[in-house]
Amino acid sequence: MADAHPEPDSAGDLIARLEAVVGPKGLLAEAEAMAPHLHDRRERYRARARAVVKPANTEEVAEVVRMCAAARVPIVPQGGNTGLVGGGIPDEDGRAVVLSLARMNRIRALDPVNDTMTVEAGCILQNLQAAAAEADRLFPLSLGAEGSCMIGGNLSTNAGGIQVLRYGNARELTLGLEVVLPDGRVWDGLRGLRKDNTGYDLKQLFIGAEGTLGVITAAVLRLYPRPRASATAFIAVPEVAAAVALLGALRAGSGEAVTSFELIPRLGLDFALRHVPGITDPLAARHDWYVLAELWASAENARLGETLEAVLAEALEAGLVVDAALAASEAQAQAFWRIREGLVEAQKFEGGSIKHDIAVPISAVAEFVERVTAAVEARVPGVRSLVFGHIGDGNIHLNLTQPEGADTATFLARWDELRRVVYDVVVDLNGSISAEHGIGRLNLEINLRTKSEVEIDLMRKIKRALDPENLMNPGRVVPGA
Repeated sequence: MADAHPEPDSAGDLIARLEAVVGPKGLLAEAEAMAPHLHDRRERYRARARAVVKPANTEEVAEVVRMCAAARVPIVPQGGNTGLVGGGIPDEDGRAVVLSLARMNRIRALDPVNDTMTVEAGCILQNLQAAAAEADRLFPLSLGAEGSCMIGGNLSTNAGGIQVLRYGNARELTLGLEVVLPDGRVWDGLRGLRKDNTGYDLKQLFIGAEGTLGVITAAVLRLYPRPRASATAFIAVPEVAAAVALLGALRAGSGEAVTSFELIPRLGLDFALRHVPGITDPLAARHDWYVLAELWASAENARLGETLEAVLAEALEAGLVVDAALAASEAQAQAFWRIREGLVEAQKFEGGSIKHDIAVPISAVAEFVERVTAAVEARVPGVRSLVFGHIGDGNIHLNLTQPEGADTATFLARWDELRRVVYDVVVDLNGSISAEHGIGRLNLEINLRTKSEVEIDLMRKIKRALDPENLMNPGRVVPGA
């Protein structure tokens, strides 16, 4: 196929040599075979590539990287390709090789005494959750794409999800890494240590770097006791500030058992009721704001339901809660979570949506929601601001849905304008323009505009030090590297 290698390689037939390393099953060069790897989940980016290479082990990854480095060919590492900012999609010029980790899907070791699991980068997140459960342990990273995303991509984007409040981001869940560096050397940092005060914590350079500093091939992950008791409630609150105050009360009253604390607006519930079969309104009356809260404990006799009910009763008297429904069964708890999942699924039926994934200090969440809602409505009267997310860690998803009856193309043409409005408020509140989705291609320029010169300079120096030829996922994360 003509597009597989659009220009001759100075070091010879690179494609043939790569195939000699990974075998016929490990190299895709035809357009139809490569297609799933060359567009993102939201269809915002469509690209070309010389080939898609699928090594089966770390040694093959290292040899592929060495060959591409010698030929000065860019490499784009890719996991499950579930990212939302285009970080794993190559450029349109067709020069790059996509390096898929999909074949590296072994669990190398599971140590229930040390509470660790050593896994390869191509392992599907859901499979790791299941493996931990079989060992009577919990791997708490959980997000919507867990049935197809891969742990290497999760680490490369420092994934968050619904349980960050209690267990932390991917950074906090990782004890060690194995990484193939841009020159093909392998750094073996697969140590399952909680304490290692021997210098720079090198693994943190690669977590969240989106493949711009090297290729994560394996990791040592933290495991936790499996929860044996839980309590879930769908709670109506009078305003966002009350939701934040309720979080503090619930954490104090439960002994830090709060695992998830999700903000849900009435607009999101209406979207889900309208478009997602099987969803019902848990409360009799309509309210503007809701919280989905869940508590976990590792002791079977933990009285979480009683604790949750007691805290909510006090919060009701204090005016922080208007109404609430406590799940009486696992099925009812799942029905509450289906609302949270459904509001995301339902958005596509409501027209164009301009999406944001931001973080602000928890104390600034209510101010952010108030200010940003007013700011975007002043620009686009009738815009429907869907504000939801993991407010327990300050992560807000703000999706601006087009006004009812508006022209979708006209609304989406204001993408950059409205994003600037949102990010001006984020920066003013000392927040982040990307809480868990990453920078990739989508947020590259806005990251340059919102970070300080010192931060950008340090990031560029790190990039140049590890990847002086700028061949590892170039044009991602670090502008002008």
